[in-house]
Amino acid sequence: MDCISTAKLKLHATPDQFRALRQTQLASRDALNFVSRYAFAHGKRSNQMGLQEATYLDVRAQFGLPAQMACNVPRQVGATYKTLWTKVQANTAARAAGTTKKRYRGLDQVPKYVAPTLTYNSRRDYSVKIGRRVSVLTLQGRVILPYTGYARHVVLIQQGARIGAAKVWYDKPHQRFYLLVSLEIAVPDSTPKQHQRIVGVDVGQRYLAVATDRQHHLHFFPGTAVRARADH
Repeated sequence: MDCISTAKLKLHATPDQFRALRQTQLASRDALNFVSRYAFAHGKRSNQMGLQEATYLDVRAQFGLPAQMACNVPRQVGATYKTLWTKVQANTAARAAGTTKKRYRGLDQVPKYVAPTLTYNSRRDYSVKIGRRVSVLTLQGRVILPYTGYARHVVLIQQGARIGAAKVWYDKPHQRFYLLVSLEIAVPDSTPKQHQRIVGVDVGQRYLAVATDRQHHLHFFPGTAVRARADH
């Protein structure tokens, strides 16, 4: 059985590397908004290949993104629009059934990307090297950065865990970069003998979670304060 885990690696960048990462993040975000405006103006398109064919050259020329990153941008925008269209269709069905009167407005305006989080593909945009270092692609080419992280995750990486896509996340308050790496770990299949207790969880809004086990022990996690904050 495979288990997916995310390793949070702190990148230790020189001032020049820091600027290169930041410029790449912001250029990617600007490209996402450029393609989003194009998709909105052309029928709110969600077809990823169509968006890539229509915007690839402009993304390369205007924002200087390397080839693979320029391909990732329309794919991400297409996925966003596909999700929004799914919500529109679900809302239309709900209004037809009379379960709601509110119209979903997610596609009334151009979807805007605010967070500069940058997606990397393993072995194309980034790779993990020996000695706790990673090589990541920027507008100025590849940069190699040392990293630190949770000891267990570092050991898994060094022992050859299967590495998937990653995201470069900027912690603005502390002005630090983190690489969030997806790890696929092989673990033994569980057996009934290993599970002495089974817990069922029902998730909702009035209560964030209600848990019960086979001995009828109940735990309620109220969501009043959190829901009010989320609504605000």
